[in-house]
Amino acid sequence: MIKINSEQVKALREQTGAGVMDAKTALSESGGDVSAAVEVLRKKGVLKAGKKSDRATGQGLVESYIHGEGRIGVLLEINCETDFVARNQDFKALAHDLALHVAASNPLYVARENVPTDLVEKEKSIYREQIVAESKPANIIEKIVEGKLEKYFQEICLLEQPFVKDPDITIKELVNQKIATIGENIQIRRFTRYVLGE
Repeated sequence: MIKINSEQVKALREQTGAGVMDAKTALSESGGDVSAAVEVLRKKGVLKAGKKSDRATGQGLVESYIHGEGRIGVLLEINCETDFVARNQDFKALAHDLALHVAASNPLYVARENVPTDLVEKEKSIYREQIVAESKPANIIEKIVEGKLEKYFQEICLLEQPFVKDPDITIKELVNQKIATIGENIQIRRFTRYVLGE
């Protein structure tokens, strides 16, 4: 039996925001290795991320990011469950990365649920007209429209965009990884992107 000391538990909790029992269990499973314990928590947490999504997020922070010698600025509000996590370096780093991503990728909405229905219908209508003009068979028009709409959501919705620092994952996957690591629900509430002169 590996002896886990309180310093190891504290170090793991500070790094991940995990609960005491979760930290002890992860350290036991990793043989007392803190960095391996983070991976254990991440693997377990990914499975828990879905369960956490219903939990209230009343804490968090507003992150600012200025780019291009003051030409582009972003304010982003990101929420978590506790002020302990809001002060966590991982959480702050996530907020910074998200604000940087907004500056670089210019999303218009946080999620597809935020896109106004009339805008979605207008896009569908434009796609239908394009497809009809291309003389595509009537039975596949709706499938093509849905495919184009999916691509549209990926372009304008923050959660569906590929992360600028790692295009192999989406912003939603990045947030879920942090939920897994930190152990709390995390929500991107809103953002505003400013461009000089616009």
